[in-house]
Amino acid sequence: MTETITWDDFEKVDIRCGTVVAAEPFPQARKPAYKLRIDFGPEIGEKRSSAQITVHYSPDELVGRQVMAVVNFPPRQIGPFMSEVLTLGFLDEGGAVVLARIDKAVPNGSRLM
Repeated sequence: MTETITWDDFEKVDIRCGTVVAAEPFPQARKPAYKLRIDFGPEIGEKRSSAQITVHYSPDELVGRQVMAVVNFPPRQIGPFMSEVLTLGFLDEGGAVVLARIDKAVPNGSRLM
């Protein structure tokens, strides 16, 4: 476990729900990854993310899926791709990423409470 944070610290992290509208292989990434376009609704719009989720997911099964992402980190250059949000997941026993899951549909752009 990491150090204890305050509620104010937690509120600084803006985690939103969005729907994957496009997913494609990212062969230029150092580790296997996909390039995602995620729709976060009218307030935030579409954002791009590089996600190392190739072990458990194919591009086809990602499109239409709701995901969670941190939307207020600064963009990060990953090879030739600018990743604008951090898509969230957990490591399985083998070290592969499993996406954090939303079990009922919510509006794109909804904030984690």
